[in-house]
Amino acid sequence: MIWKVEFDNRARKELRKLDKQTQDRILKWLRESLATEKDPRRVGKPLKGHMKGLWRYRVGEYRIISQIQDERILILVVRIGHRRDIYGNK
Repeated sequence: MIWKVEFDNRARKELRKLDKQTQDRILKWLRESLATEKDPRRVGKPLKGHMKGLWRYRVGEYRIISQIQDERILILVVRIGHRRDIYGNK
C-alpha cells in the first residue's frame, strides 16, 4: 500500500524556509520511508495534550507533525520544524 502524502499551507511554507539539503532529506524520507510503510503509526509517535490526534516523525533534528487519514490513505503534514521549535503554540 502506498500512502499519499500532502502538505497543508503552513507545512509547505515551513518546508520552504529550510535549507535545500534539509528539504531534500525530509522529502526523500517522506517519499521512501513513510509513504511506503504499511502502517505509518509503526514509525511515528502519537502526540498528547493540545496536539492529541497528531503523529510525530523524526528526521534527524527535524520533526514532521502529521494527521493520518486512514479512510483516504492520506498522511497530511501539518507542521515541519526543528525539534526545539516545533511543539510551541505558534
